[in-house]
Amino acid sequence: MTKKPTRTQAEDAVRTLIRWAGDDPAREGLRDTPKRVVKSYEEHFKGYGVDPKPILGRTFKDVEGYDEMIVLRDIVFNSHCEHHMVPFTGRVHIAYIPGSKVLGVSKLARLVDIYAKRLQIQEKLTAQIAGTLNEVLKPRGVAVVVEATHMCMTTRGVQKPGAVMQTSQLLGLFRKDPRTRQEFYSLLKVPYGQR
Repeated sequence: MTKKPTRTQAEDAVRTLIRWAGDDPAREGLRDTPKRVVKSYEEHFKGYGVDPKPILGRTFKDVEGYDEMIVLRDIVFNSHCEHHMVPFTGRVHIAYIPGSKVLGVSKLARLVDIYAKRLQIQEKLTAQIAGTLNEVLKPRGVAVVVEATHMCMTTRGVQKPGAVMQTSQLLGLFRKDPRTRQEFYSLLKVPYGQR
C-alpha cells in the first residue's frame, strides 16, 4: 500500500473535483467544502484504523450452560460502495450458536461498524462479519443477513429507488442443519414483541 496522502493533499483533491464538476472552489459557499469533505471521510472510513479481533476478544464463559441461538436483529449501518463511493445503507441481522463463550451484545454492533466504515461491497461486508465472528468466537454456527439500499443504483445508473439487496453467509450449524437455518430465518420475519 502506498503512503497515505496528507490532509492538505486530500483537500486539494476535493478542490480538483469541484473544478471538474464545473464550479469554483474559491467561491464563498464552497471555500470550506474541502475541509468538511475530508473531515467527513475520516468518519465514513474510520473502520480502516480498527482491528475487530481485539474488540471481540472479551467474552463471557459463565453462561449457565446456555447453548441456544443468540440473535441480534436490525443493526443499522451506513457504508460506501467501493465502485462509486456513494452510500449504501441498511440493516444487519446476526445469529450465532455459542460453543463455550458468548459476546457482550454491543460487540456485534461494533463489528458491523468496523467493516461498514470502509469502502465495501455488500457481499464482502457480509462475509467479513460472519468470518471474523466465526474465527474469534469459535461458535457452533454463525449466520449473517444484510439488507441494504444502494444509492449507486437508486440515484444514478438504472435509478430504481426502493430496491433492496439481501445477502447472507451461513457457517457451521446454520449451513449444515436445515432446522437451525429455518429457525433463524423465521426469527427474522417475526416483529419484536410478537414472539
